[in-house]
Amino acid sequence: MSIKLIPQIKHDLLPILARSPVPEDRAHALNVLAWVKRLQPDADFALQVAALCHDIERADEYKRIRRADFDSYDAFKQAHARRSADVADMFLRSYPLPGDVRSRIYFLIANHEFGVPGDNELSVLKDADSLSFFEVNLPAYFQREGTRETLARLQWGFNRLSDNARQLLRHITYSKPEIEKMVHSIIESKTG
Repeated sequence: MSIKLIPQIKHDLLPILARSPVPEDRAHALNVLAWVKRLQPDADFALQVAALCHDIERADEYKRIRRADFDSYDAFKQAHARRSADVADMFLRSYPLPGDVRSRIYFLIANHEFGVPGDNELSVLKDADSLSFFEVNLPAYFQREGTRETLARLQWGFNRLSDNARQLLRHITYSKPEIEKMVHSIIESKTG
C-alpha cells in the first residue's frame, strides 16, 4: 500500500479530530503516529493509519462512547476501541484501499487498548498510545478529572506498557510538579 496516501488521510482526518470535545485528541493522534515511527521506524501503511485513527470515535460529541455507561474501565475501553474501528472503517471507505489493508487497520484499532499476544504491530500501537497519553493527554486529563481519577488512569496506562515503553516513560517530563510526582510514584511502585 502506498505510504503516499498518509498525508491525504491526515489532511482529511485532522479537522474531524479537531471537533472532539477532548481538545488534545488532534495532538494525541499526531503524537501516537510519531511514537509509532519511533518505536518501529519501518511501520507499514496500516499501522500508521491506525495510529492516526485509533480514537476517531471521540470526535462525535453525540455518538461517542462514555465512561459512565460502563461498569468497568476495561469494558469502556473495549467499546471505545471497537467503535473507533467502525468509525475509522467508514472514514477510510473513500480511499482506494484494498480490503485486506482496511481489515488490518480495523483489527489494529479494534484491539489497540489491550493488544493480542504475538502481534508485534499491535504492541507497538498500544505502547505508542500509552506513551502519548503520558506525554500529551495527561496534563489536560489531570485538570479535567482531578488527582484520584488521574492516579487510577495512570496505573491503568502504566500496566499496559511493555518493559521497553516503561523505560521510555522515564524520560517524559512535566511542567507541573504534582503530575511529575504522580507519574514518578506510579513508576516506582511498579518497578521498585
